[in-house]
Amino acid sequence: VRSGKGYKMESYAIEPLPPNSVVDKRLEDVEAVGQTIQKAYRRSGSKNKHAAVAVSGSTVITKVITMPANLTEDELEEQIALEADQYIPYPLEEVNLDFSVMGPTEGSPDLSNVLLAASQSQNVDDRTDALAIAGLETKVVDVEAYCVEHTFDLMRHQIADEGIDKVVAIVDIGATTTTVTVIYDGNIIYTRDQAFGGKQLTEEIMRRYGLTYEEAGQKKRQGGLPGNYENEVLQPYKDNLVQQVGRSLQFFYSSSSYNNVDHVLLAGGTAALPGIDTYVEKGMGVPVSVADPIKGMKSSSRVNMERVATDAPALMISLGLALRSFD
Repeated sequence: VRSGKGYKMESYAIEPLPPNSVVDKRLEDVEAVGQTIQKAYRRSGSKNKHAAVAVSGSTVITKVITMPANLTEDELEEQIALEADQYIPYPLEEVNLDFSVMGPTEGSPDLSNVLLAASQSQNVDDRTDALAIAGLETKVVDVEAYCVEHTFDLMRHQIADEGIDKVVAIVDIGATTTTVTVIYDGNIIYTRDQAFGGKQLTEEIMRRYGLTYEEAGQKKRQGGLPGNYENEVLQPYKDNLVQQVGRSLQFFYSSSSYNNVDHVLLAGGTAALPGIDTYVEKGMGVPVSVADPIKGMKSSSRVNMERVATDAPALMISLGLALRSFD
């Protein structure tokens, strides 16, 4: 919620998902995800029954189109429904479609830029079904990339000149997917998913030391692994991470007019690895920071902000959704 010029965190909980219940951002076991959300909801102490959720960029088609500026919202909706099949490569009965008016088209005051977003209905339905299992009603379905864009405002303090006229790459390393979102002057200009994540390190710890997936994940976060872990397991993973970040940025450069970024923000669970920002910065030659979107944020007495601070780099999408209103 708003608190003066900043925000206050009223409730918080995080709950691990069962292995393979979500794969490459697809909900493979909706029931298990719903039950996990229910556990987190109960632990949070929240009484709010409304929820916001996001679909991933790889399952969403977005396109900016131009429409006459004098259309009412109902007329615009009718016109887009007639023309949407030009922009969406799926049968319209199989997609959820929405739009947002962005403002006048530059150089053409009689036209408006309209952002069109569509996702196959299965992606949306799986998420709303999981929330329903948890006893929650879905009020907002957003796009992950736009959630990251919302959260960027909470991290401007980490960027020179508050990010004004700066190209910032946010590298969000999930369990199996790394999402790179590039923001210029506070607005998204590029986003891309690639197959790389923290699960690779967890699985190597399992294989090397004969642990279960849960044990490996716990020791990865909390320590207690043998002395050769740093050099023989963690070091190769960190080197691979630097290569993956470099490759992601090369994709960005090759598909845009930009040939550099001013800052890299590391997000996701892997960003909690001690010293990973310094290591990536040395390998990339670009300023690198671990994302810190909760600096200075107030909290209610039931929120453990020390725990939130540990989890903060992995909360980019959650915080972006929390910044939404249900109006």
